[in-house]
Amino acid sequence: MAYTLQQLSDREAIRDCAMRYSHGLDRLDADWMRSAYWPEAIDEHGSFNGNAHDFVDYCMTAHDRWRWTMHSIYTHQIELDPDGVHARGEIYNITNLGRVDSNVIDTWYGRYLDLYEKRGDEWRILHRVCVHHGDTTSGEMAPMMNRASLYRDGEFDRRSSGRPIGP
Repeated sequence: MAYTLQQLSDREAIRDCAMRYSHGLDRLDADWMRSAYWPEAIDEHGSFNGNAHDFVDYCMTAHDRWRWTMHSIYTHQIELDPDGVHARGEIYNITNLGRVDSNVIDTWYGRYLDLYEKRGDEWRILHRVCVHHGDTTSGEMAPMMNRASLYRDGEFDRRSSGRPIGP
């Protein structure tokens, strides 16, 4: 399918929105995560169903039980509606979550089903449904042979509110 320049720009802005969600949640940066949702957005996320901005506040506490998290998103399908201001998306997600009290890693497998809306030049999520496909828990992880202790720990910048991206 051939896309117009506007459609390509819209698709990239929608992908950016999805990445803001994951980055904000992994870094426990409420403002960053909140910027992915319109104020009246709804998130149906299993243990939480309601206003998405309230969901952000819920996550900032709920995710304290992990030392670090990595929300990895894949296969982001985007369908732009003909009206130019709505789009639908489906994102595959694998999330690794390192427990606070051990080297155990929990892994979550699922999808996000999204309705996006464009206001002005900005795309955000208007409605998200989180679909669960399965999860696993690993045993205690042994350090790799690459002298991992020389790297910064994954939680060194866990709460990154106001911190710019990069070193």
